[in-house]
Amino acid sequence: METNETLVTPITLDYSEILEMLPHRYPFLLVDRITECIPGKYSKGYKNVTFNEPFFQGHFPNNPIMPGVLQIEALAQTSAPILMTMDQYKGKLTLFAGVESAKFKNIVRPGDKLEMETECLKVKGPIAKCLGRSFVDGKLCTEAILTVALK
Repeated sequence: METNETLVTPITLDYSEILEMLPHRYPFLLVDRITECIPGKYSKGYKNVTFNEPFFQGHFPNNPIMPGVLQIEALAQTSAPILMTMDQYKGKLTLFAGVESAKFKNIVRPGDKLEMETECLKVKGPIAKCLGRSFVDGKLCTEAILTVALK
């Protein structure tokens, strides 16, 4: 059986490569590793959520929960390599430009591994719309459509 599709080997990015790509630093770098990325198509990664995260001090002291807005930010950071690994966008700054249809389905707590998947829905020039989803132990936690722009 013949196919016209070319097989593309997914890219992986470790923590140091993510630091080279994104301007974020602790405590706002919210992705530890990109486990799989096909430029222009999709990206997968994760964040190991620890009890030492500074946001747990106030959200909430006796019932620590990762804020939904930070889950959305983590998805946006996971989506950045979709564009930034494309030749025409290497070295550019990716900006989180919008969020639509955000839904929070399950709680993220200390000790969880927040696994994130983002799929590029549309690219028009330096702007992309991506569908982002996060999971803990296979259960959907967050889902949103994200807009990212390159500067």
